[in-house]
Amino acid sequence: MDRRHLANCSSTNHSLFFLVVVVVLLLLHSCLLLPNPLVAVAEDSSSAIISRFQQYLQIDTAQPNPGYHEAADFLISQAKSIGLEFQSIEFVDGKPLVLLKWAGSQPTLPSILLYSHTDVVPVEQHKWAYPAFGAHLDSHGNIYARGSQDMKCVGMQYLEAVRRLKSSGFQPIRSIYLAFAPDEEIGGHDGAEKFADSDIFRTMNVGIVLDEGLASPSEKYRPFFAERSPWWLVIKAFGAPGHGAKLYDNSAMENLLKSIESVRRFRASQFDLVKSGLKEEGEVISVNMVFLKAGTPSPTGFVMNLQPSEAEAGFDIRVPPTADPESLERRIAEEWAPVSRNMTYQFKQKATVYDSFGRPLLTKTDNSNPWWALLEEAVKKANGKLGKPEIFPAATDSRYFRLKGLPSIGFSPMANTPILLHDHNEFLNRAQYLKGIDIYESIIKVYTSYVVQASNEGTKDEL
Repeated sequence: MDRRHLANCSSTNHSLFFLVVVVVLLLLHSCLLLPNPLVAVAEDSSSAIISRFQQYLQIDTAQPNPGYHEAADFLISQAKSIGLEFQSIEFVDGKPLVLLKWAGSQPTLPSILLYSHTDVVPVEQHKWAYPAFGAHLDSHGNIYARGSQDMKCVGMQYLEAVRRLKSSGFQPIRSIYLAFAPDEEIGGHDGAEKFADSDIFRTMNVGIVLDEGLASPSEKYRPFFAERSPWWLVIKAFGAPGHGAKLYDNSAMENLLKSIESVRRFRASQFDLVKSGLKEEGEVISVNMVFLKAGTPSPTGFVMNLQPSEAEAGFDIRVPPTADPESLERRIAEEWAPVSRNMTYQFKQKATVYDSFGRPLLTKTDNSNPWWALLEEAVKKANGKLGKPEIFPAATDSRYFRLKGLPSIGFSPMANTPILLHDHNEFLNRAQYLKGIDIYESIIKVYTSYVVQASNEGTKDEL
């Protein structure tokens, strides 16, 4: 073979090698540019999940004129798409409670109730950065809307977790109910209270209730095992009227101011326990004055040279189930509104701190309550972190279920999130919302799969 032929072969080989390299690089480049089908499906799925959340948030269910029927129609449409049993119940006309059911393979076992409310508090739109019912998603992934934290997020997380479990072929052993109730923000009397007292509820054979909690600024989710009971107190003082320039004892205003000062000292002592870190907010008795009413009206305001014969003040008191309510009521009668100072008092509302069996109105978080241990297990399985159990500082509909002696845990899976319920610019981050669905998927799976093993003595499965 001559030298010229060898040169031609070498040139040809180099050309082929170069061509192969170019083709490989082009293929690699194409692979990098083309979307991964699995990633694309996940992104589409997340987008659909967020879209459904936004649709629910965009329904204006603010008190005092909530769009309950529009919300009910939306929720029923979701139930149909998932394949759940559904019914709309009106204990009071115009206030539907939507009840969904996923039947378990052993329906005689006590069921799981995932509870939420559909109404939200009013908004001052001019103080919001975005429309309060627009469900705006900003560049940081924050979804702004009234109800994004309280508590439309949790209701939709229930639905999305159930949707995912059903599509995966999971079959619950226990039946699971999802309730979407009206009027929680105004006391729940036409919603949860009537529901808990109904024949429908009794037939559900509920073993555990999950309800709303609070967002957590830290990485740990906040579980709530109890809440403070509202006592709305009005203190009224009486005294002889007199000239505005006259100094005399036991005027109505003087008597009321003495009471207000006594209340203030008690409030400060409770608040000091919180500020010092000795107690959490939900563990102390809170007292806040909400109105002060006195004076003789005139066309231009009030008569300025007349001391009134009556004066009154209103207080919002919150009593934890760990407090001594009898001691507090004695304090009210003897110090805050004593008859000796011509004073009276009445409660506009006085919720009990005991259940119907005379026990403190709380859910146990020790070994006697397996639902607590199961919650810890489920959150851990979903790579979440659970904080220590707390007493909810305000009131929720959980009290109506605890009154029946049922365990109820408040839990809203929102970590690394500022607490914005009832605040302007309420929002929830997209990633936190999606993570919460993972958490509830784990909880539902663990709860509905729980079966108590009978002992040798044949102990009945009561849980």
